Amino acid sequence: MKYHETPVAVRFNEVDAYNTAWHGHYVAWMEVGRNDLAGRFELDAAHIATSGYFAPVVALELKYKKPVRFSEEIRVLTTLCHTETATLEFITRIVRADGKVAAEGRTVHALTDKEGTLQYTVPPVIRERLERLVAYLEG
Repeated sequence: MKYHETPVAVRFNEVDAYNTAWHGHYVAWMEVGRNDLAGRFELDAAHIATSGYFAPVVALELKYKKPVRFSEEIRVLTTLCHTETATLEFITRIVRADGKVAAEGRTVHALTDKEGTLQYTVPPVIRERLERLVAYLEG
């Protein structure tokens, strides 16, 4: 499966006095990449909500490998991992301008209805969108 690529420029307000990006911004960059990929298939938070469901983050993992600096152009690489449950699992790799991996992580999103009831199977409307996303990643 391939990764979807989202370019991001590290802004001045995202670095500290050492010109190194603050660790919390990596989570935000993961979200930017995830929303860029998911939004193309109506699987971002807004589209899922208009379909009658929510997909809150229930797990987040992130490993920092190399720092990124102000004005560096990074690439947020995002893919979707197949699961057997009614969850969405996104895998992210943040790559520096020199090609070295700055961070790797994942988020898991549980599908619920609007009342917060956990879904045990993927609703048909979401499944169809997931199938299109997977076809894109496999293509």
